[in-house]
Amino acid sequence: MMEGGKLIIFSAPSGSGKTTIVRYLLEQPELNLAFSVSATTRPRRGKEKHGEHYYFMTVSEFKNHIKGDDFLEWEEVYRDNFYGTLKSEVERLWAEGKNVIFDIDVAGGLRIKKKFPMQTLAVFVKPPSVDELKIRLKKRSTESDDKINMRIAKASVELATAPQFDKVIKNYDLETALNESKALVYEFIAAPNPLQNKGNQEKG
Repeated sequence: MMEGGKLIIFSAPSGSGKTTIVRYLLEQPELNLAFSVSATTRPRRGKEKHGEHYYFMTVSEFKNHIKGDDFLEWEEVYRDNFYGTLKSEVERLWAEGKNVIFDIDVAGGLRIKKKFPMQTLAVFVKPPSVDELKIRLKKRSTESDDKINMRIAKASVELATAPQFDKVIKNYDLETALNESKALVYEFIAAPNPLQNKGNQEKG
């Protein structure tokens, strides 16, 4: 896979507010961000569009991409419920000169960080509490109680991974979390790209 721009990962348990933060950051022109659309086998919700919110695939299509080594990372979150990042998606955005931002599962975020340690900022969004997460997920009214309980059980495991990320943003107050996230991403993007520096040193 080609080496390109910078990667910014936002990971968190469902309901932590990472999607709201990522949407806000995408609206800041000085950050020059583009959103990496994930592939998934889960059904569409509401007005979701293929290629905009997710690349929706059947389980067999997804498995064919796994066999073809087409994913930067992928995970079976629940049985036959796959999520993944296509290499072609990141390469497309890098070719446009963009910094790529991800709204991604905790395990997937850490895998990308491991593959591109020098050019990745991995941010964990921490909710006030697991109880608050449950309230937020119920307010969405998009999933059954059983599915919400599965997400809450997973959240407890995910919260323990926070120290493995570069930074932790506490989303106790949304406006504060948005401002902290913007400052963090701006600082990361403004810093020299270590890969470009390495290339210049080798040329010299």
